[in-house]
Amino acid sequence: MARLRLSLAARPSIPPIPQFLLPSASRRGYATKEKPKKKHKSFRSYRDLQIQERYSLLDALRYAVPGPPSLDTSDTVTSYLRAVEVGRPPDSIKYDIAVKLKTLKNGPVVKNRVRLPHPFGSDVRIAVICKDDGPTAAAALEAGAVMAGEETLLAPIKEGKILFTHLLCHDESAKALQEAGVGRILGPKGLMPNTKNGTITSRIAVMVREMLGAEEYKEKMGVVRMGIGPLNFTPEMISANIKAVMASIKQDLAKIDHQFAKQVEEVVLSTTNGPGFSLNGGFKSVDEKITPEVLCSAV
Repeated sequence: MARLRLSLAARPSIPPIPQFLLPSASRRGYATKEKPKKKHKSFRSYRDLQIQERYSLLDALRYAVPGPPSLDTSDTVTSYLRAVEVGRPPDSIKYDIAVKLKTLKNGPVVKNRVRLPHPFGSDVRIAVICKDDGPTAAAALEAGAVMAGEETLLAPIKEGKILFTHLLCHDESAKALQEAGVGRILGPKGLMPNTKNGTITSRIAVMVREMLGAEEYKEKMGVVRMGIGPLNFTPEMISANIKAVMASIKQDLAKIDHQFAKQVEEVVLSTTNGPGFSLNGGFKSVDEKITPEVLCSAV
C-alpha cells in the first residue's frame, strides 16, 4: 500500500508559460500572416496633377534658351535647362516630350510613325530585302534606301552585321526571309519585318519615303517618349511638332477598343539631360517680355 501511495502521489502543477516568452518556432499558429500587397491594374501617378504647376510652351522653353544681351540683369530669362547642358555639343542636345497616358497595364500598346512638320537630323538607314538587281531594288535605292537585295543582304545579317536601323521586305522575298532563319537575330532588335506593321509590302518605294520623313514612337510603361527637335528650333517649330505628335497619338487612342480605353494625362517637355516641365497646352508666356523672338537665340 505504501508503494501504491507513492506511485499515485499527485505531481505539482506547473503554470503555462506565456506565449510571448516562447520561441518563435513554438508559436507558429499565433503568427499573423502578412497581407498581400494590392496590385493596381493601371499605371499609377505619384503626383497630384490637380496641384502640379504647369507651364505654357514659351514659359517652358524660357528655361532652355537665354535672353538676348540687350536685356537688363533683372530681366534676364532664367536658364535652368541650359545650365544642365553646358559643355555638351549643341547638335547632340534636343527637346523631348513624354506623353503620360492613363491606361491599363494589360491594354494594347500605342505604336506608330508620325511625319513632323519640321523634321530634324535623325539617323535613319533603311534596308530592303528584294530580288537582287531588279526594278524593286532600283526603286528602293532611288527612294533613299541604303541597301537593297536578297542574298547580298541576308548573308551579312546571318553573320550578325546590322548596317541599318529599319528593314523592309518585298512580298516576293517573304519566303526567302523566313527560310533564311534570321528571326533570332532581327527579332530581339525589333527589326524583323512582318505584315502586321506594314514592313512586308509590295509598296516598297512608298514605304521608304514615308519612313525617311517620319519619326517612330512607342508606348512603354504607360508613357510615349520621343524627340521633337534640337535646341536651335524656334518656339513655333517646336509647337508645330508637338501638335503633330499629339494629333497622331490621339488618333491612335481613338482606334482602341473601349474596354482598354486610354487617355492623355500629362505632357512633359524636357531636354536630353535636363529636368521636365509639365505643359498646360498654352503657347504664350505669362510674362509679356517673353516672346518667341527672345527664345530664338543660339545655345
